[in-house]
Amino acid sequence: MNDNGAASIEIRGGVELPARREEIVLHTDDGLTLVGELALPLNAEPVATLLTLHPLPTAGGFMDSHILRKAAARLPALADIAVLRFNFRGVTSPRGTSEGEFGHGIDERHDLDAAMSFVIQRGLPNPWLLGWSFGTDVVLTHGRDYPVDGIILLSPPLRTTTQADLAAWAGSGTTMVALIPEFDDYLKPTEAAVAFAGIPHLELVAVDGGKHLWVGEEQTYRVLSEVVARLNPGVLPLPTLWNG
Repeated sequence: MNDNGAASIEIRGGVELPARREEIVLHTDDGLTLVGELALPLNAEPVATLLTLHPLPTAGGFMDSHILRKAAARLPALADIAVLRFNFRGVTSPRGTSEGEFGHGIDERHDLDAAMSFVIQRGLPNPWLLGWSFGTDVVLTHGRDYPVDGIILLSPPLRTTTQADLAAWAGSGTTMVALIPEFDDYLKPTEAAVAFAGIPHLELVAVDGGKHLWVGEEQTYRVLSEVVARLNPGVLPLPTLWNG
């Protein structure tokens, strides 16, 4: 019970905490309209902004992929973080369908540009890019020139990212964090250490017991805590109960 006598809610699964949620559209410079959502703190201005890029569309990735959905459901209330999610071109979710078709990580540069333009136009503060799986390839390939505070790479497969792409980040000075699951299907921590060796300022976080899809509340909590540790560390540890 909280001070008002209401029952506490366990924060897990599909629990959606209070926020100002706005359905948005993004317009790409190659003429497409993308659908998304912006979630803002209910009673405060955001201290930082998390722009999320979802996993591989051809393997079921979309803006509601569970870590991104839970980030939007929890972080505005728990950490005063704005969370922007959107469907890459050709992707459908309950929010709707983004125009276009899958661009193999190449044409998605226009999608990232549209999302960053929205962040800038709205004056959203202290933006970070969070890519998950396919989304990390989009970040690493196309994200260097944007005014962001940092990037978070969640389960990067380095599927389409080239050595030249990685080398270009070495002198960027951008804060970079890579969360690498122990049991990742594509890039395990020892392999990631080699792959990212040319970027000395990248922080590699090996997550014991982690898997590529981060299934389960324990893994979700770890990922969201790592995010908040960079964007608003003063609110840690994240609570597991919501008292309204």
